[in-house]
Amino acid sequence: MVFVNASQAQADVVGEVDVDWFGNDIIVEAFEDPKVEGVTCHVAYFERGIIDRLQKGNWFEDPSNSAVSCRQTGPIKLGNIDRSEEGEGIFNERRSIIWKSLSVKRIFDEENQTLIYLSHARQIDDGSAKMSISTIPLFESEEDRS
Repeated sequence: MVFVNASQAQADVVGEVDVDWFGNDIIVEAFEDPKVEGVTCHVAYFERGIIDRLQKGNWFEDPSNSAVSCRQTGPIKLGNIDRSEEGEGIFNERRSIIWKSLSVKRIFDEENQTLIYLSHARQIDDGSAKMSISTIPLFESEEDRS
């Protein structure tokens, strides 16, 4: 269940790992940062299978656990990005019908010239401390200094 707005990325499934015989999987999706050219992120998350859902109930909800890794995949060109401490949401995916979603935010650490990507769960009823972080330093190339 992916939902996207104009400033958020669309993800493509690039991997699906079977975890057990209950049909549980780890899904890996890739998406490009919509405002930073040359950056690709990969998000991994757990998806419950039908046997696990039948056995444990809570039919419409997946765990909040996720991981993110972002890398430079071409020349980096910063667009008009949010430079506030709160950062900018670049990816959201629902993990339950109403209460939970997986989010990835980009935060720009201007002092250290680093892009920070934070994946975390958003829960309406109770916040979640489950998160993952990835950083990309913005180094000047020899060509840029010439």
